[in-house]
Amino acid sequence: MIRFIFNRLLMALPTMLIVAITVFALIRFIPGDPAALMLGDMATPDQIVAMRTELGLDLSMPQQFLVWSGNVLTGDFGRSIVNNEAVLPLVVSRFMVSAEIVIIAVILASLIAVPAGVIAAWRQNSVTDLALVGTATVLLSIPTFWLGLLLLLFFGLKLGWLPVLGYVSISDNPVSGLLYLVLPIMTLVIHEAGVLIRMARASTLEVLRLDYITHARAKGLSESAVLWKHAFKNAFGPTWTMIGLILGNLLGGIAVIETVFTIPGLGRLMVDSIFQRDYPVIQGCLLFVAFSYVVVNLIIDLLYPLFDPRVVAE
Repeated sequence: MIRFIFNRLLMALPTMLIVAITVFALIRFIPGDPAALMLGDMATPDQIVAMRTELGLDLSMPQQFLVWSGNVLTGDFGRSIVNNEAVLPLVVSRFMVSAEIVIIAVILASLIAVPAGVIAAWRQNSVTDLALVGTATVLLSIPTFWLGLLLLLFFGLKLGWLPVLGYVSISDNPVSGLLYLVLPIMTLVIHEAGVLIRMARASTLEVLRLDYITHARAKGLSESAVLWKHAFKNAFGPTWTMIGLILGNLLGGIAVIETVFTIPGLGRLMVDSIFQRDYPVIQGCLLFVAFSYVVVNLIIDLLYPLFDPRVVAE
């Protein structure tokens, strides 16, 4: 197991290096001068040159990358150009806001969608199957921002059950914090449930056609025993992989949801930093997202043998 973990981490290093180089290079092609944005329209050319020198923007791109990457390896992601705040604590605090939404949403979507997908496969071509597949297709077709706005209008403005705008940390006020998270979590659950229902159904159908399932039925086992004790464990492997991909995607890609619900998460921080040309914060966000992908995929790989008995970690 230790060797397996080590190999996965070793494979992640080239990925992180490529991501770091790509992010660093692409950000430099964004139009606009951070020094000019910081100083405002009334700044003189001399002031702009002095600010670029202070920020290290007067160096060549390879020199800037070497300085930046060396600092990152020591845990120093730099300071925000806009507010002079340390990047790493800022990114981590915003990431925790996004993580509590994403993790709860993925868990709830999995608890709802995976059994629904298994039941749809069990009742293939029945009314239940058609209803579940049709529902999943509709859920996949609805853009998350539009779904979020509909939920805001209905539960927030029309019924007045939930707050419409703002955010309260659960650590500061658990009750208010949960109320502010209901709508964004509901939006993600509804959308991602469609993906998981289809994946769970497809993988279960594939397993139900195998010979050992026929043998289990020939032994006189009930359909529920065949489905949940024999088919489900083997069928859950691909769905588990999809859950990991969804989790990784959402951890770095819920900027739209955070914008709709005015949540100060990592995605919204990244979007705001792009508009402000805040290079250190953008780089820190993207690197943190890439690191999250690596960690999530590693956890998925390590837990895969628990759900698929055909896979053994070596």
